[in-house]
Amino acid sequence: MIKLAIDCFGGDYSPDANIDGSLSALSKKPDLCLVLLGDEKIIKSKLEGRTYDSSRIEIINAPEVIGCDEKPTDVIRLKRNSSMMMAMRLLRDEDDIDGMVSNGSTGALVAGALVRVGCLEGVIRPAFCPLLPTMAGGIVGVCDSGANVEVTPAYLQQFAIMSSLYLENVYDVPKPRIALLNVGKEPEKGDEIRKEAYKLLSETECVNFVGNMESRDLLSGKYDAVVCDGFSGNVLVKTTEGTALELLKKVKRDIYSKSLYKFGALFMKRMFAEEKAFMNYQNYGGSVLLGTSKVVVKGHGSSKPVAFEKCIEQAYKMIASDLDKKIENEVLKYNYDEKD
Repeated sequence: MIKLAIDCFGGDYSPDANIDGSLSALSKKPDLCLVLLGDEKIIKSKLEGRTYDSSRIEIINAPEVIGCDEKPTDVIRLKRNSSMMMAMRLLRDEDDIDGMVSNGSTGALVAGALVRVGCLEGVIRPAFCPLLPTMAGGIVGVCDSGANVEVTPAYLQQFAIMSSLYLENVYDVPKPRIALLNVGKEPEKGDEIRKEAYKLLSETECVNFVGNMESRDLLSGKYDAVVCDGFSGNVLVKTTEGTALELLKKVKRDIYSKSLYKFGALFMKRMFAEEKAFMNYQNYGGSVLLGTSKVVVKGHGSSKPVAFEKCIEQAYKMIASDLDKKIENEVLKYNYDEKD
């Protein structure tokens, strides 16, 4: 059995989206068990009248709620009875808890994971790796997207190793094409960190390194993952998502601007629906935190039931594929010292 701790509070649509997504995942995975954490009375009221296998669900009362404006360090010290922090403690202390899913505060999740859960042996720092759809119909990962604002070449090498193994084992991508985010494609472009990282990645045998990538090519389908510092990665992901959403809004406005356009849109209704689903981040799950000693998946704050279910599915696949052990085995082949 695979057992996950579920943070039921913290997202914009919590706890309904979290509970609905959890029950849907439970119905599709007969070897899945869930521990729901949050206000026990509210969770039980939401489950009342629902059909599910109660033998595979446990509820733990966690009355405190983390606010979006609270400092991560304060959350760890002062909100020990929050659903997120209690899930972290379960992950650390209980051997049968394989992973956790949360769509709460990103800062608190990263800080809690570092302090409470820790990294795999050999991993310097964990990294977020969200997935985006490409124009070729595939997916592309961005590693890191916010966990590490500053990086070293060694960080970027580990991000490449972890994201490559993630895509290969969880999404069956053969020999994932890994790129380095940079201001140009030439090897000599970028600052000293990027230049050194380029050399290091070129020498990393387990990584199919295909060179530098400019941000405009993220969705081209030429790459399966791009490695970068967390600041650049976060800007890259949010800019891409925002551009897609605004473009959809403009198309909609343009269609309704003229009767002829509205008439023509009737014949393309199905195509527009498919494009909307293709560009909707809710269909691609959350950001997995690669490199922690147990599986941690961070859902988008505005996750609805389908998105939250996808996050649970991601965690399930990572555990089923024994991804953590594979990452650890590969990273330990390289020597890293404290300055890395």
